[in-house]
Amino acid sequence: MKFNKFVLFVLASLLVVIIAGCAPKASGPAKVELPAGKAFAEGKEIFFVHTEVSDPDIAKLLSDMMTSPVLYVPALANVPDESLANVYVFANGLEGMGPLGFQADVFDNPPGTDGYSPLRRLNVVSWADPAKATMFTSVDEIIAAQDAGDVTIAQPGVVVNMPFVVWDGGQR
Repeated sequence: MKFNKFVLFVLASLLVVIIAGCAPKASGPAKVELPAGKAFAEGKEIFFVHTEVSDPDIAKLLSDMMTSPVLYVPALANVPDESLANVYVFANGLEGMGPLGFQADVFDNPPGTDGYSPLRRLNVVSWADPAKATMFTSVDEIIAAQDAGDVTIAQPGVVVNMPFVVWDGGQR
């Protein structure tokens, strides 16, 4: 009698496993993982991804930095200026996790504000005296430092697709 209960239990367990294996797979969109960069917008920490860029050297730099491919798409350089938001990258100053080894990037126009676009015009910020560098978390701080002569801003004509994935008040 005990043996029959054990056999019945084993057979029932196998039947459950077989039925579960035949069940339809969950539907919905595919999920992928992309490495996110950390930056700032309007004084708040945000996270974003790099997907494409209009310059081959920057595509390689970002691909190596993120250990994930960032595609070179030359046509991004032809996006009209009014369709671009800005990202500020630091060429010197405080060491950090930015793409050039200095402080994290600073973005204008986060999602939900006028002018938001995932397509970003690259602005390279350089400190006149790197020893006097401070951390910036907003574009207003960068522009004030430029007006004071503490930093210069160069626009090399590079466009990067950098959609936000987590920001103050939202996430994808």
